[in-house]
Amino acid sequence: MKPIFLLLFLLSIALQGFGQVHRRANYYETFIEVNTPIDSIVVLKSKRQMICFHQKQKVKMYMISLGMEPEGKKQFEGDLRTPEGLYSINGRDTNSSYHTNLGLSYPNTEDSTFAALQEKSAGGEIKIHGFPNNHRKNQETDFLDTDWTIGCIAVSDFEIDELYKWVIENCPILIRP
Repeated sequence: MKPIFLLLFLLSIALQGFGQVHRRANYYETFIEVNTPIDSIVVLKSKRQMICFHQKQKVKMYMISLGMEPEGKKQFEGDLRTPEGLYSINGRDTNSSYHTNLGLSYPNTEDSTFAALQEKSAGGEIKIHGFPNNHRKNQETDFLDTDWTIGCIAVSDFEIDELYKWVIENCPILIRP
């Protein structure tokens, strides 16, 4: 009887990894080619989705990673949260520690005022970016499947290159809980 329990125990341990559902398991939009300007973006933090639009028509949905504390709105520098609210894409940078990036206009006046009233900094430098430079290829699945940033929105390097090319200047981005 003991060998059967041991065998079942070892089998259950071996199968634990197979039971995990990865964030991108049924995500096929990565293969959709963008060929039109992106003029608005909506982020749904709870679903880990970033939906891009052209003239109110969906262009593509991206699966995203968020700050290491994904619940709640970013309030202070170092809180590891991703902002919530209406912002705009206000910068582009190919000379980045995270492949390429698009800058967000965080903090806005409301964010800065709230933090100042608490005698703290709201932080800044919130980006949409790719993987860290000099990462190992075998780390990419983990990056895509977890919330690992310090408050930014992360996608794959291929995806940020696509966004960099097609997102228009001052594109509005609405980040929802």
